[in-house]
Amino acid sequence: MAWNLADTISAVAGVRGDAPALLHADRTLSWREFEGRTNAIARFLMDRGAAHDDKLAIYSYNRPEWIESLLGAYKARVVPVNVNYRYKEDELSYLLDNSDSVAIVFEGSFAPTLDKIRGSLGKLKTFIQIDDGSPQVPWAVPYEEVAGGDDAPIDLERSGDDLLFIYTGGTTGMPKGVMWRQEDVWFSLGGGGDFLTGRDKPDGLSAHLDKLRASQGGLRLLPACPLMHGTGMLMATQALMTGGSVVTLTSHGLDAAELWREVERKQVNIIAIVGDVFARPMIAELEKNQYDLSSLEAVMSSGIMFSPQCKERLLELHPQMRLIDSYGSSEATGMGTSVTTAEGSTKLAKFKAGSRVKVLTDDGREVEPGSGERGRVARAGYIPIGYYKDPEKTAQTFKTIDGVRFAVPGDYAMVEADGTLKLLGRGSVCINTGGEKVFPEEVEEILKRHPAIEDAAVVGLPDDKWGQAVTAVVTLRAGRELSEDEAKEHTRTSLADYKTPKRVFVVESLGRSPSGKMDYAAVTDQARKLAGTA
Repeated sequence: MAWNLADTISAVAGVRGDAPALLHADRTLSWREFEGRTNAIARFLMDRGAAHDDKLAIYSYNRPEWIESLLGAYKARVVPVNVNYRYKEDELSYLLDNSDSVAIVFEGSFAPTLDKIRGSLGKLKTFIQIDDGSPQVPWAVPYEEVAGGDDAPIDLERSGDDLLFIYTGGTTGMPKGVMWRQEDVWFSLGGGGDFLTGRDKPDGLSAHLDKLRASQGGLRLLPACPLMHGTGMLMATQALMTGGSVVTLTSHGLDAAELWREVERKQVNIIAIVGDVFARPMIAELEKNQYDLSSLEAVMSSGIMFSPQCKERLLELHPQMRLIDSYGSSEATGMGTSVTTAEGSTKLAKFKAGSRVKVLTDDGREVEPGSGERGRVARAGYIPIGYYKDPEKTAQTFKTIDGVRFAVPGDYAMVEADGTLKLLGRGSVCINTGGEKVFPEEVEEILKRHPAIEDAAVVGLPDDKWGQAVTAVVTLRAGRELSEDEAKEHTRTSLADYKTPKRVFVVESLGRSPSGKMDYAAVTDQARKLAGTA
């Protein structure tokens, strides 16, 4: 059979009935209610003219409406588009235009930003405003009016070929849309079986539902990371497909006290985080206050890895759980896992590879275990079909080698003698700060717009909190001066805050080659010396 996410989750709703599907603060939405409200959203989109493969942008913090909008899009055969709520006007305008979005669900607090650009977006016709306490704008329909509409099932034949998009950072700094077939998403997340190996997959929908009926109920997931990133979106999707429920927090940033309170109150089984950026404040809160963590079975991290120190301390505070690094990207899920328990640990950046994962040299050879040779990690099997409207980048990332199609996102690794992967990092100069991708060229171009700056280079320096800290090294025009705060504020007015350099250093020369190319390795060494971390 063809696995369509809307059809699968609707069938799961029929089994789960009055069990909780979405939990947020004091509000609990049953599977039956979830099914009806998402039917109403899908019908509204279709009544407004949204057709198969049209796009719905979701511009919101973590909340039930985010997940309802996602499934409503699936049901209407409309492609959901994740919007980074940290984007400023130019970034937001680019994403909505590039994605060809015809409709958008947004929180009221984002209305002023959206209002400034909506007139320039000719395809964007339908605006649905989530009530977050902000004034209702006249050019949008209230979300509850939409979700509270006709909740009868949608009579629509869907397909495993129906798409979802995950927008992620691009090599020029602007986001690019990764196009996933829904059936490939289902199988890349385990297909109802084991996430990494795919074992114990049901043969079809009936077998999947029988498996759910025989279980004690689905797991409760709390995505502490944003739903608008691939990790949060896909983990929430997996939880729902397997009959679980999703708990969302009210805080817009990480509030560790709220997180642990909700783990205790909602009996959460799994928390999704982004490495030490989340783990450190979670540990600090557990050291100050006591919580009942008896329900918590695992903390899963993706985007950046846990440090061994954070893992050890978390396990001291709650020895019964597992800590899981999930290695993957928007272009390739299930590439590897690293599991740490109180009984044993896995070293940093060493992963058990997924069954369809290989490490390939630049000339296409498979790296032999224990050879000491490095290569790029490649994932075959259930992978995206490419980047939306970008055949050039698609060809660079999705390669066919000896008749097998691979996703090769760009991570380099070595294969240990036991077959595990030792990650070496990106082959590019992409900076990963707190799970967010920052591309140096974009920040450099903004810095060079400042009248005092002659040239700029942006690199990532190791940082205990963020994984990497965005760091700028600049040269100034003759006779000009510039303070670090001025440079930061200049960047912050044009780009999302996480792209703003944590440090800005002024130097005499950046040492570009005669062809104008930047030696990022040399600049990184220079920045480390200036920061006192060499």
